[in-house]
Amino acid sequence: MNQNQQKVQNPETQIPKTPQMNDRDFTSDLLTMEKYMTDSYSTFLNEASHQALYQDVLNIFTDTQNEQRNLYNLMFQKGWYKLEAAEPQKLQQSHQQFQGYSSQFPYGNGGNTLQ
Repeated sequence: MNQNQQKVQNPETQIPKTPQMNDRDFTSDLLTMEKYMTDSYSTFLNEASHQALYQDVLNIFTDTQNEQRNLYNLMFQKGWYKLEAAEPQKLQQSHQQFQGYSSQFPYGNGGNTLQ
């Protein structure tokens, strides 16, 4: 890891280091479960053919996604979820790489069908 790489993190809320699950463990477990559930609901929504069932699952998906975001925010707030700040040069390289891919999209213009 680059030593100039910055961590994006709040001060970590300390928790007891014991074999038993603690608040961080429970929250992390819930976050993982919510991520799995939103992925599964998303797959269903892509393949649903019954409109009323689609709408019901979409509502459940939205609630689940919002809960996943709340858990992420809680973990980040407590310093239990760390991110690494992206280096501007790497961001620029990725942008240029993916901008080059847009010429491969059908209909040109980044896949935009409204011309």
